[in-house]
Amino acid sequence: MLLIYTHKITPRFSYIMKHIFTRILGIEVLFTTKVEDFIKHTGPKITYTKQALQNEFFVRNNDLLFEQGINDFEITVGDWDGIPCFFSSGERSNIPFDIFSASFYLLSRYEEYLPHVKDIHGRFSPKDSIAYSNNFLRQPVVDLWAFKLLEGLLERFPDIKNKQRSYRYTSILDITSSHCFAHRGFVRSLAGFFLDLGQFKLKRVFQRIAVWFKPSKDPYNNFGFLVEMHKKYDINSIFFFQFASYSTYDKNVSPNNNRFRSLIKSIADYSKVSLAASYSSFNETEVLKTEKKRLEDVINRPVNCTRMRYNRVDVPNTYRNLVEAEFTDDYTMGYTHEIGFRAGTCTPFYFYDVNLEIQQPVKLYPFAIHDYAFLNHKNKTEILEKIGMLYALVKKVKGHFITVFSNELLGEDHDVDWKRLYGDVLKEYHV
Repeated sequence: MLLIYTHKITPRFSYIMKHIFTRILGIEVLFTTKVEDFIKHTGPKITYTKQALQNEFFVRNNDLLFEQGINDFEITVGDWDGIPCFFSSGERSNIPFDIFSASFYLLSRYEEYLPHVKDIHGRFSPKDSIAYSNNFLRQPVVDLWAFKLLEGLLERFPDIKNKQRSYRYTSILDITSSHCFAHRGFVRSLAGFFLDLGQFKLKRVFQRIAVWFKPSKDPYNNFGFLVEMHKKYDINSIFFFQFASYSTYDKNVSPNNNRFRSLIKSIADYSKVSLAASYSSFNETEVLKTEKKRLEDVINRPVNCTRMRYNRVDVPNTYRNLVEAEFTDDYTMGYTHEIGFRAGTCTPFYFYDVNLEIQQPVKLYPFAIHDYAFLNHKNKTEILEKIGMLYALVKKVKGHFITVFSNELLGEDHDVDWKRLYGDVLKEYHV
C-alpha cells in the first residue's frame, strides 16, 4: 500500500491520485495529513507538500489541487527526459514538475473553462490548447508521466506492488448517415434528385437512381463489410447510430423507418450499439432523453454510451446533461480534424466538474484518431504511419487505443481507398 502525505486532502487531490495510481498504475493508495502516521509507515510513501519531511520520495506541489474555482495560470513547458511537462517544482523535488497538478489540468480540461473563441459549432479549438501550442498533442503525456513516476518509485521501493494492465483497442463507427440515398422518403429523395441535377452532379444522379431500384447498392451501406472485418480480427467495436428527427445538421434516415430499425437490430446482434446524439440535442436534455429512449426501444437493452454530433463538447455543461440523461460513458473526448490526445491521456477517466468540485458519474473514453483528420491526405502509407506513431505510444503505456471512422467516408470516393485503409488499421493495431 502506497501512503501519500499532504497538508490537505481535497476532492481534486483525491481524484487525480486515484486516477494516476489506481487506474493507470494499478497501485493501491492511502492518504494522510498526519506526520506521525506517515513516519510510522514502513511501506512505500510519498510526500506531496511544499517541503520534504525527511529523505522520503518527495514531489513539490503546485497550488492547483488545493484551490477552488478557475485561475488563469502562466504555463511554461519544460522537459522531463524527452517528455514535455509543466508546473516546474524545483531542484529538491524527486520529479522536476508537479505531475499531479499537470495531470489534473489536462484531464479536467481546465483550459476549456478559460475564456476562448469557439468555432461555428461552439467547439473549443485544438489550436487554443496547451498541448497543440507546445507540440505534445500527439503524446499521451499523462500516461507517459505516470509510468516514469513508477520507474522512480520502483528504484526507491523495489517491493512496491502494482497490477499490470493490458493494451486495448476499440473501433468506433460513427453512423450519423446510415444511407446516402436509400430509405429517405419520397419528398427528400425527389428534392435531392433535382438538387443534384441542378448542380450537374451527374454521377450522384445515376447513383441515386440505381439505389432507388436496389437499396443494397447505397454507397454508405458498408455494414456487411464492417461486421465481416470485425469478426475476422475479433474487434471490440461500438456502432453509434444517430436516431433523431430531421433538422439542419441531422439528416439521417427517419427513426420511424422500419428498414433502418431492422438494420440497427441486426448490427446489435454482432456489436454494441449506442447513440450518436443529434446536433439538436446539444443543449436540450429532453431531446437527448427522447433519442436515448427511442434507441433502447429498438434494441431492447439499455443505452449507456453516447457520442456528440461533430464532437461538440461544452465543458462542463455537456457532461452535466449526459448525467441528467443517465448516460454513463462518453466517446466524444477528442478533436475531429486533429489526431492526438485532447485530454493528454489514452486511459478512460471520470469527468471532474471544476465548477462544482465533484467527480461526475460519467466516464470519458478519449479517442486518438478521427478519420476526418486525414480527409485532405492523398497517401494511404502516410496516414498509416501517423496512426502507427500514436499506436506505438499507446502500446508502450498499455493504454486504450480508440479510433473513430464513419460509414460516410468509407463509402465515398476519395484519393484514398478508405475501406482498404480501415482494414489495414484493424489488422495492424488491434493487438
